[in-house]
Amino acid sequence: MTVTLADVAARAQVSPATVSRVLNGNYPVAATTRERVLRAVDELDYVLNGPASALAAATSDLVGILVNDIADPFFGIMAGAVQSEIGGPGGRAGGERLAVVCNTGGSPERELTYLTLLQRQRAAAVVITGGAVEDPVHAEAMAGKLRRLAEAGTRIVLCGRPPVPDTGAIALAFDNRGGGQRLTEHLLDLGHRRIGYIAGPEERTTTRHRLEGHRDALKAAGVDEGETVHGPYDRRSGYEAARELLRRDPDLTAIVAANDTVALGACAALREAGLRIPEDVSVAGFDDLPFSVDVVPALTTVRLPLHDAGVRAGRIAMGREPEPPGQTSVIAGELMVRGSTARPRK
Repeated sequence: MTVTLADVAARAQVSPATVSRVLNGNYPVAATTRERVLRAVDELDYVLNGPASALAAATSDLVGILVNDIADPFFGIMAGAVQSEIGGPGGRAGGERLAVVCNTGGSPERELTYLTLLQRQRAAAVVITGGAVEDPVHAEAMAGKLRRLAEAGTRIVLCGRPPVPDTGAIALAFDNRGGGQRLTEHLLDLGHRRIGYIAGPEERTTTRHRLEGHRDALKAAGVDEGETVHGPYDRRSGYEAARELLRRDPDLTAIVAANDTVALGACAALREAGLRIPEDVSVAGFDDLPFSVDVVPALTTVRLPLHDAGVRAGRIAMGREPEPPGQTSVIAGELMVRGSTARPRK
């Protein structure tokens, strides 16, 4: 049965005219109303009829880049690298592609909304950066949306995100588990046995994989897991989590942080508590963001090739580089040992 504009309007509880305004983008509509309409479009898999439907089968010169937080250097570096490969020759008739960065704010709903908008705009390619939300309902909705985009001719590249099978998406996945394991092995080799862990949001694949690598290293060494605190990937979370770890285990000798920004917050909390880094407590991060080498002491971390991964994602999205075998490539991190880690105090 063909889905009509009226069906979408009924599902979204708005008038058909409002649905038309949202889809055509020719009249201001409240953000909440727009999201409700786009959600109904997505749920009903509504497509335009007649000549417009044929037009939707073609692709435009638009490329979407989805990020969780454009203010976070992790996403900014990748987005900038992707965009550098999208401009220039390669568009229709030798023209340029238009890259649009979509900031989801970490919201699964916004992620789907942006993909719906990009589908309506017949995007030539979509690059989705960062970890995925581990929610079965959202995962199913994402898989369905990626399949529909691919079927319409949009090239999809997941950059720093696990693969989504049977969707046509190409995945450049970071080896977060391996990086987490090597980081904790480094601390164990130094002699640390009381290690606290500051993890990211529990629902993110990045969080789970890095934490699994940390725990794998502890288990292999026969060391207790120690305390773990979850929170957002920001400095304030690192600060508050480090204070909580010290409350739970005043004798801990090392802290592993979910990323470098979280590690900075942890360092601030340790200094406030009168503890020296690394003489009293070693601190390690993840990602090797640009500031990590300039803080005092320089931060031990796992370097992810964010810029190189973004460049490669952009080239694949533009068809300038072959797809990896099996549509998936795992990108390893590199352990960077610096001044923030040392042997534990006696």
